[in-house]
Amino acid sequence: MTAEDRTAQLRRADVRRRFDRAAAGFENADFVHRTMREGLLARLEPMQLDARIVVDAGAGIGAAGDALARRFRGARVIAVDLSLAMLRRLRLGGGWFSARPAVQADACRLPLADGTVDVIFANLLLPWIDDPEQFFREAARVLRKEGLLVFSTLGPDSLLALRRAWQRANGDEGGHVHRFLDMHVIGDAAVRSGLRDPVLDVDRLTVTYASAADLFRDLSAAGARNCLAGRRAALTGRRRFEAMRSALEASACAAPIAVGLELVFGHCWGSGSAAAGGEIRVDATRIPRRR
Repeated sequence: MTAEDRTAQLRRADVRRRFDRAAAGFENADFVHRTMREGLLARLEPMQLDARIVVDAGAGIGAAGDALARRFRGARVIAVDLSLAMLRRLRLGGGWFSARPAVQADACRLPLADGTVDVIFANLLLPWIDDPEQFFREAARVLRKEGLLVFSTLGPDSLLALRRAWQRANGDEGGHVHRFLDMHVIGDAAVRSGLRDPVLDVDRLTVTYASAADLFRDLSAAGARNCLAGRRAALTGRRRFEAMRSALEASACAAPIAVGLELVFGHCWGSGSAAAGGEIRVDATRIPRRR
């Protein structure tokens, strides 16, 4: 593992704590989550698939639960999230949510038996996992053969304005902004994990803010603040933070601050067996005969 890899790693306890704190007002701050959730659900519509068990991985307050229940009539929708506070908000939601199972667990260590899940729905889960292969291997393990994983994440062009502002303030990025993987890296990780036929596509979203304070207020409310293990050990001083804020606002040239996001959507299929130790398994019946 390189020094850069170690810097980019996440502290799982910090991730959980950030989302615990954000749970109470999350429904008012989940604009990006909502946009990507709707994109994932739209991509599910044309897929012909019967499902009895659906896992909403990284469910948060369970906003996708009703839509998944409507899409897969009669299926049991299980919400899984690292944050207990988020799941408590889900249970307090009443209606459909009150009768649905909710499990506090790490999505990379699902408390589910092998080959028992028909669909895994993972909206903006991957940005909070160090290595996508950890999650993909677990998805490959619990999915039945021909089961479906649909997921969304952010690409490397996300939050570039914020990253550049920190670079101008610090002389380097300083471990302040999460790094996001290219979709080709994600697709390769899915294949290595034993999943089949990954399909990924990219969309773009630009969100504008009148001030840096508004941007950071939104990031905090959505739980999307710095959880990097390699961030500076000392508190960020007022002078350094103000330098970053000034650089960010100066880059907007008196116009609203534009924050670009690279939205990555993907799906892949269960093969009935998970790959281990980096091996790739291929069903021999799917190898064509050379004529």
